Amino acid sequence: MKTPDLSRATWRKSSYSNGGGGNCVEWTPQFAATGVVPVRDSKDPSGPALTFTTTGWTTFVNAVANGEFDAA
Repeated sequence: MKTPDLSRATWRKSSYSNGGGGNCVEWTPQFAATGVVPVRDSKDPSGPALTFTTTGWTTFVNAVANGEFDAA
């Protein structure tokens, strides 16, 4: 999967993010039509982005929402 040109991407923060920073991720939905969802660390916006397939990203987000990664 080729990483798209993200120089003009509009990033969205996780809805779990607060105003104080912390462990946040950002993603950009504008490439979803091409089957790619770029994700980056909000603390390092000029750093690298990971890319996931739209199916992989949807599966991950649903697993988080369902508490599958909650600490026991």
